[in-house]
Amino acid sequence: MPTEHAIPATPDMLVWGTLAAATPPALTVESGDVVSIVAMPAGSAVSFPPDAALVPAEYRAAVEGVPQGPGAHFVNRPVFVRGAERGDVLQVDILSAEPWMDWGFVSVMPLLGTLPEEFTEYETIHPRIDLQRGTCRLPWGMELPLDPFFGVIGVAPPPEWGACTTNVPRAFGGNMDNKELKPGTTLYLPVFNEGALFYAGDGHGVQGDGEVCITALETGLKGSFRLTVRKDLSLKMPFAETATHLMSIGLDEDLDDAAKQAVREMVREICARTNLSRNQAYMLCSLIGDLRITQTVDGNKGVHMMLAKQYL
Repeated sequence: MPTEHAIPATPDMLVWGTLAAATPPALTVESGDVVSIVAMPAGSAVSFPPDAALVPAEYRAAVEGVPQGPGAHFVNRPVFVRGAERGDVLQVDILSAEPWMDWGFVSVMPLLGTLPEEFTEYETIHPRIDLQRGTCRLPWGMELPLDPFFGVIGVAPPPEWGACTTNVPRAFGGNMDNKELKPGTTLYLPVFNEGALFYAGDGHGVQGDGEVCITALETGLKGSFRLTVRKDLSLKMPFAETATHLMSIGLDEDLDDAAKQAVREMVREICARTNLSRNQAYMLCSLIGDLRITQTVDGNKGVHMMLAKQYL
């Protein structure tokens, strides 16, 4: 039977801002096991609300006790999955993502976001979260339903890349900020190291496609993931699916190239799952594939295509 594991949200089990194959694992699991984590919001003490009493002890301990690397995000120390080898695929079934903090923050930050030159009156707000009702209330009175997901989900980068910032999503996944990667979704990640070295973090309460101002509703999440080694698959980029849709993912500094990558990956997947030719798969993408901008603020921009499985 699969075993369930939990990684505590203590400073010794967290990494701040850096993704590297050399980071010692938090634990070792078997393929098919379930891992639960407690994610801290991205940011630092400057993101704390004015009322210090609102800051959870765990979040304060992370900010004060974990050395910060080049990125903004807290992630768990990696999970080593037995049997995973370079060239395999790690299947990540996202089982849960639930807020545990009663507030989050949204910021306009210097020289960041989709319109950095136009928005120079920097500001941070702290919407309150109603955990029972699953909503957040903005300072101007508007209430929004929560739709929580982890902004960062990935495996360790290739060892030859050295230490990478958590800010930029790449072939290993990472800070994809894709609101479709929520409970009920399966994410497939190419493996670049023995054990895959899975990590997650960057809790989001709600976010629109684009994440245009640089942040979602940054907050703490508790979540669980089933990690399964797939030796029957081969991928160069992350790919995902839900019960109803395939989801290809493109990541590139150039939005056009990210879109091309998302289309190319969807054509490849359609051909792998059907007897359609590449031309036919390309035409099907044009007819029923929905190309969406994932985010435009993380260095490598994101585009994903959603295609309903019922038409395969």
